[in-house]
Formats: sequence, structure tokens, C-alpha cells
Amino acid sequence: MFNVGDKIVYPMHGAGVIDSIEEKDILGEKQSYYILKMPGEVKVMIPTAKAETVGVRNIIDKSSADKVIGILEKDETEMDKNWNKRYRDNMDKMKSGDIYEVADVVRNLSFKQKEKGLSTGEKKMLNNAKQILVSELVLAEHATQEEVEQLVETKINTSFMMFRAEEIQPESVVNKFIPFDGTGTND
Repeated sequence: MFNVGDKIVYPMHGAGVIDSIEEKDILGEKQSYYILKMPGEVKVMIPTAKAETVGVRNIIDKSSADKVIGILEKDETEMDKNWNKRYRDNMDKMKSGDIYEVADVVRNLSFKQKEKGLSTGEKKMLNNAKQILVSELVLAEHATQEEVEQLVETKINTSFMMFRAEEIQPESVVNKFIPFDGTGTND
């Protein structure tokens, strides 16, 4: 059971604050709902009786937030080469509601985007995963959305350069082949 003012996460939607708990009559059925205030002034209603079964949980604490940020600093985990399988695997991670899995999706898809781009579906998934990640870190870190977005981008860019820089070779400065004639003289 959650209370007004609790900061919670609604899987696939992100983190917010319980604004109120109200009884609503929807389609002739009276139920109690958490009214969750989400970023961007969006409000979501979650039936209190089903909150746990749909994966609603409290937001992470500061030390867990540091561990989530640490995931962004690591190398990507192996993803399936097949687009459909990779998409399903990433969707399962996001549906789990586990913020560590969401951070993994953000990092992996960000790396893939930098390497060779993403399909429209994966771009949408990356944006959704980032929104979910940022919304929870904003509440956990007591920071602004802009600060957290910048932190996430910085960590991903740094880890991408650390783990992928050797694979991305710039054009060689020497682009002309100078044959060696083997004589050893300058005549």
C-alpha cells in the first residue's frame, strides 16, 4: 500500500508522485485509484488493488541511483543480431520495471545508435527507455530533468569512447603509399 506523496515507478511509464488516492466509478464499478503525477504534468490513474500486480514499486534510493549510473559507464551487453529478437528482449527488460534493466537498454541502444543507427522502432524504444530512466533518477537524485539528461548523455558518451574508440579508426593522416626500394641509399 502506497500513500499520498510517495514517489513510485509505474513500469513502461516512469516515475511520479502519488498526488491523491481517489474512489472513482468507472463503467459502473467503484474502485480506489492512485492518482500519479508524472513529469510533464501528466496524471495517471492506477487501481490500488492492482498496483503490485502491474509492477508499481517505490523509487530507488541514492545508492541504487549511483549503481544505475554505473551501468551507463560500462560496455554494452551482448544483444541479438536479429532486429525482432533484440526488440523483444529489450521490451521484456523494460516491461520488467527493473531500473537496472532499463539502464541496460538505454546504454545498449545508445551504443548501437552511435555505431550504425537504429530503426524507427528502436529509436522510439530508446526515447521511451530514456524517459523512464530520467524520470526515476530525477526523483532519486533530487535533480532537475535537464541535469539528469545531461548526466546520462555524458556517461554514455564517455563509456562509448572508452569501449569503442579503438574500433572507430579515423582516416589515416598518411594516405599516400611511399614504396621502400630496399637500397638503403639516398642517391
